[in-house]
Amino acid sequence: MEKDNKIKKGYFVQRYEDRFFWDTPENLKVYSYGTRDGWEKYQKNPVLGGKYGTCFDLSVMWDEGIYKMWFSWRPKECIAYSESKDGLEWGEPVKVLEPDPESEWDRDELNRPSVIKKDGIYKMWYSGQMDPYKNEGRSYIGYAQSTDGIHWERFSKPVMVPDQEWELQAIMCPHVIYEEESGLYKMWYSGGGNHEPDAIGYAESKDGMHWKKYKSNPILKNEPDIPWEREKVAACHVLKWKDYYYMFYIGFIHVDRAAIGLARSKDGIKDWERYGKNPIIAPDRGGFDEKAVYKPYVIKEEKGWKLWYNGAMYIENPDEIVREQIGTAYLNRENLWEE
Repeated sequence: MEKDNKIKKGYFVQRYEDRFFWDTPENLKVYSYGTRDGWEKYQKNPVLGGKYGTCFDLSVMWDEGIYKMWFSWRPKECIAYSESKDGLEWGEPVKVLEPDPESEWDRDELNRPSVIKKDGIYKMWYSGQMDPYKNEGRSYIGYAQSTDGIHWERFSKPVMVPDQEWELQAIMCPHVIYEEESGLYKMWYSGGGNHEPDAIGYAESKDGMHWKKYKSNPILKNEPDIPWEREKVAACHVLKWKDYYYMFYIGFIHVDRAAIGLARSKDGIKDWERYGKNPIIAPDRGGFDEKAVYKPYVIKEEKGWKLWYNGAMYIENPDEIVREQIGTAYLNRENLWEE
């Protein structure tokens, strides 16, 4: 280890099990500033985690006068649900969708939900993952529906599998919207890699279960010349606002350090323009998100925007190593994009 430090002068290294995490002074400068462009993190972050352990990759809805959150609960290897009056103080989580021990594709862990409500029915798309040591980290996308958001009927077969070359053996992190104008469900998802995905793809469906992928996927890839996202881009939230589709996505400077950026497109598929002030949400040195910020989810509020994300930090626990918890940030203006 001492020899490596001499060779890598100016680098910082931490070792966890059989992995090394390298951070250069350049990386730390790129990431350790918190927020930009008017975004502010909630001072009492994290809003969910703590005694519940790692909570990550969420979906939020304002429904029936409350905020409803479905999120990935790592200690329970399931998808959980919680409620809040203000989006900041969340109630006791309950397990709502667990692995199916009889399944061949989602028996090991369920996570990364995307939930919408249409015609009184809650619809969820999620990642079903297989044991990486037995199945090469395979991940498919599944579907479930519910009348109350808590009790779910799961479809036994995945609704999407990795079958495009760029996806390798894993697709995950679905984000779905339904558009009344076109009558289509639209999904943005991540593919490639069994630890963190590599890029973002797009698909459409008339019923939410049978999907047609865009033939020119992926629609967003990393930019090697942009330091903060030079290795990967993944795990986006897309919303349609006025004349554009806005994509909040995560970029990786290396596989273990990530931040959140913004891009926009006229049709939500091609010609994505990256925001000049990216990344807008980054880790804070010494904070609950000092390692990385992941998986944004954004809702329009009366006077601006509210964004939830999961922040990661290293902890001294041989059973966990990295803990992820959910935090919140605000933008107190209407315009997401300022020229």
